[in-house]
Amino acid sequence: MSQPLEAVILGAGDRGHFCHGMYAQRNPHKLRIVAVAEPNAVLRERFRELHHLPPERCFSTWEDLIAAGQLAPVLMNTTPDHLHAASTIAALKAGYHVLMEKPMASTPQECLQIVRAAEKYDRILQVHHGMRYAPFQTMIHEIIQSGKIGQVMEYGHRENIAFFHFAHAYVRGNWRRKDTSGPVILTKCCHDLDLIVWYTGCRSKRLTSFGSLRYYRKENASPDYPERCSDGCPAEAECPYHAPRFYLSEDYIPRMFAQAVTPDLSKEGILHALRTGPYGRCVFRCDNDVLDNQLTLIEMEDGTNVTLSMHGFSHDGGRSIRVHGTGGTIMGETLLREIIVHDHLTGRQDILHPGKVTGGHGGGDDGLIAAFIQSVQAGKQDVMTSGRISLESHLMAFAAEESRISGQPVDMAAYRQEVEAQVVDKE
Repeated sequence: MSQPLEAVILGAGDRGHFCHGMYAQRNPHKLRIVAVAEPNAVLRERFRELHHLPPERCFSTWEDLIAAGQLAPVLMNTTPDHLHAASTIAALKAGYHVLMEKPMASTPQECLQIVRAAEKYDRILQVHHGMRYAPFQTMIHEIIQSGKIGQVMEYGHRENIAFFHFAHAYVRGNWRRKDTSGPVILTKCCHDLDLIVWYTGCRSKRLTSFGSLRYYRKENASPDYPERCSDGCPAEAECPYHAPRFYLSEDYIPRMFAQAVTPDLSKEGILHALRTGPYGRCVFRCDNDVLDNQLTLIEMEDGTNVTLSMHGFSHDGGRSIRVHGTGGTIMGETLLREIIVHDHLTGRQDILHPGKVTGGHGGGDDGLIAAFIQSVQAGKQDVMTSGRISLESHLMAFAAEESRISGQPVDMAAYRQEVEAQVVDKE
């Protein structure tokens, strides 16, 4: 049996601890974490104990970990989005192969700088677009590639973000502002844009986009709404966003989200965090500025027309997919875990169920980490979600936001050239 791949990790928060760290716990024969960088002392100690790390392998900043020299073959980067570029480029230069969380960075120029650095230093760079490894999305891709529905002509993709998820992450949470993270079409929908590229098998030709922040805004708050839900809100009984009721629920999803609010999951710990931290604020009295709805129209290079619709008002999270071809139609609902394939000629309708999975993103997280480990051990650069491949979906996101602001469509060939011309490589 081969030895597990050793890795260091930047960030021991939600993704670092529950995705990458827990994967190592479940698969000690595949992955072993040997060092961590985390500024939060409580989270750093939790991670140290779980992975039995010596104190000298626990750092308070990513800079300190990099300065310690190369401690393992690979580095997993789960830092906040605005730190991705500097930390990833430094890691690549230091000799690490890198698995990084999406989005790659907060500007198109930084995304390209990361990709160029990986190519310059001949490192494997994989972006955490785990959807490509999820059984549900993999099944749709295989159906398209088989030719069962003929040539793809039109593709409709809906990102239905659950109202509680949107409030947690994009109103109260870490991805609520463009200046600290990026536009929501990047931070949330780069997964969806990557699937569009993967399913159609080509790049985008041009796109246009429009949307707004329509609901989660101060104008929709009654004058008697307090700043925090815990301050005696008169709308508590009828408000679906009441923070104490949601985060104190014993249901699985609220408990999962509560882990991002505080490491102390006792009632007292959660209530203290809601009284003092960002997650207890009224959804109409936050400093959020990302859109809560956006529609993007895309023409792919092969002529396929694509619509991407994103909104933050669904009863539960899930993606809705309809792919129309010359010989059939695919209809997929991730929430139902059901794919329907209709044959135009025979009228036959097949209903497929990918089945139960473990791990986040429909099982894609575990599949992607396993693929990254295999690529590093085999010395293969051709990972399915490499930095170069993932760059396209990121550029589409930035271009969509540019189109939304300007009110004009964006020619993607010209946009790519513009970004290339603006980038000065950083070491």
